Amino acid sequence: MTDFLTAYQHATHRPTPPDANRLAPLFAQIAADHLLPPRGQQAVDAGFTAHTLSDAHENPPIYHYYQWVLANCLAEHPVHELSAQLVGNSFVCVNLFQTDLPQPLTLNPWQVSAMADFPLMTNCAVIIENNGVFAWLHHRHPNWPLIDQAGNDFNSTANCLLQRLVHRGVAVTYLGDLDSPGIQIAERVQRLIPQVPADELFALQLPQRVFAWLVQYGKPDAKRTKQQTIQTPLLQEALTSIHTLGKFVEQEQLIAAYEDLIPAWLAQHTPKPES
Repeated sequence: MTDFLTAYQHATHRPTPPDANRLAPLFAQIAADHLLPPRGQQAVDAGFTAHTLSDAHENPPIYHYYQWVLANCLAEHPVHELSAQLVGNSFVCVNLFQTDLPQPLTLNPWQVSAMADFPLMTNCAVIIENNGVFAWLHHRHPNWPLIDQAGNDFNSTANCLLQRLVHRGVAVTYLGDLDSPGIQIAERVQRLIPQVPADELFALQLPQRVFAWLVQYGKPDAKRTKQQTIQTPLLQEALTSIHTLGKFVEQEQLIAAYEDLIPAWLAQHTPKPES
């Protein structure tokens, strides 16, 4: 395996960035042509924040080191990664509607009226804020019913179909980033489907669990932990913990926790077959 740190120093005459060695396992997977999770998951698994490998402004030294290694040492190994590019004027879900079409299912505005009463294959689903986490969980658990919220992408197609699903009696719960913007997104979802009580919609990330995750996984960042005015008391309590501790947690950090919590929630809301 190439010594990427030394190669970078010799070629650029610059010191390698702090913690650059954390990317060694990722580079080894790329060199072996392994299928990788979405880019944000790769970054978090390496110990960085989710946008580190995709946004040059998040951590410029690491971003440029990563890009240099790909271009100069791993050019013969295209990166095989699951895409997180699911944002658009659409509704993206898996295992909700009775169809033999390949999953995930992406519905556009012209399909809203036809899908509003389309037969369902489930009576419950988990809403995932982050595109990459949605894609990675589906890859790891292809039978789970999931809805992709796509962050701030509150487009009319997604809004209409989510509201219709709830109206039809589909139980939903929500999981998102635990930072100030993430809590604001969560409140927008709550306002979109106000008939779902907050303690049900956020059953898997109630304030007590949020606090525990912040203590265990939290990363300091003043910008991402600003206090905001939130109308939902449950979310305000969670945001107060985020602001008081000055720490945030990204969804990519919680994959293992989700893999324990989601199956239990799905089992609780799935009718048991009659004996």
